[in-house]
Amino acid sequence: MNAFVRTVAAGTLLLTLGFNGPVSAQVWPSKPIKLIVPFPAGGPTDLVGRAAATVLGDALGQPVLVENRPGGNGTVGLDVLAKTAPDGYTIGLTAITLSTAPHLTKVNWDPFRDFTPITNLVSMTPLIVANPALPANTLAELVSYAKANPGKIAFGTPGVATVPHLAAEMLQGAAGIKLNHVPYKGAAQQIQDLLAGATLVDFQSSLVVALPMIRAGKLKPIAVLTGQRSPLLPDVPTAAESGYMQVNAAPWFGLGGPAGLPADAVKRMNEALVKGMKAKDVVDRFNAIGAIVHTSSPEEFAAYIRSEHARWGEVIRGAGIKTE
Repeated sequence: MNAFVRTVAAGTLLLTLGFNGPVSAQVWPSKPIKLIVPFPAGGPTDLVGRAAATVLGDALGQPVLVENRPGGNGTVGLDVLAKTAPDGYTIGLTAITLSTAPHLTKVNWDPFRDFTPITNLVSMTPLIVANPALPANTLAELVSYAKANPGKIAFGTPGVATVPHLAAEMLQGAAGIKLNHVPYKGAAQQIQDLLAGATLVDFQSSLVVALPMIRAGKLKPIAVLTGQRSPLLPDVPTAAESGYMQVNAAPWFGLGGPAGLPADAVKRMNEALVKGMKAKDVVDRFNAIGAIVHTSSPEEFAAYIRSEHARWGEVIRGAGIKTE
């Protein structure tokens, strides 16, 4: 091989290496992905995040590692997500908080500008449950009793401005009734006081906490606050069936990333989740805790977030709710 041929060959090799290097570096994903869950470990929200992580990890061939970043009813984790580099290696569980928090407090992110929607994932089944001493067994009877006893029926929620509280305000506005709000710092004490009779009515974000007591006859369900009945409580009507179509307060969870997430990564994650979340074992796992799987395209999810933002804004402003 003469000097000229050797030079051409070496140049060709360098060009080939130069061409292949950047392309290989752009292959996504080439390392583990972090999924921020903006709520504590162990609850239904955490289950949603870990199920999505498993589905994505299996489909993408890279581990998806859950990192819990609780605080501020989900706003802290969303702040972390919004400030993350949009390289496709950090994503996060988004929730109804994305649509409610900006109306309640100052947040360091914009729900539309600072995130890339990937897909909706699941919605929970909220319900109204009562102590057996309450002289009402249906939503219509509860409304009638409340009208006869304005401000005297104490109802519990997990706290001010939580979705159950917003649902209660929504019902009061729609039915023209006044109830007495007793906010708690979580569902455990809330249920205990209901069982003891300290409150007569309870608004729950998911039926899973109250379900064992309902089945034992210690509590009675009044209505589910979703668009359809729950398979776990098929005899309990929805608020819409009782005439309150607008009282639909299902907390939802989806997946998103920081603004500017690469389109190819969004597409691949969306396709993986739309397919994987429909697997029977995944659906059954969520149905067991009263959650319904419903995935969507990124565009559909973005539109849903906007519609929820507008809807809950009206409820919050109408009720004059403010956080401390």
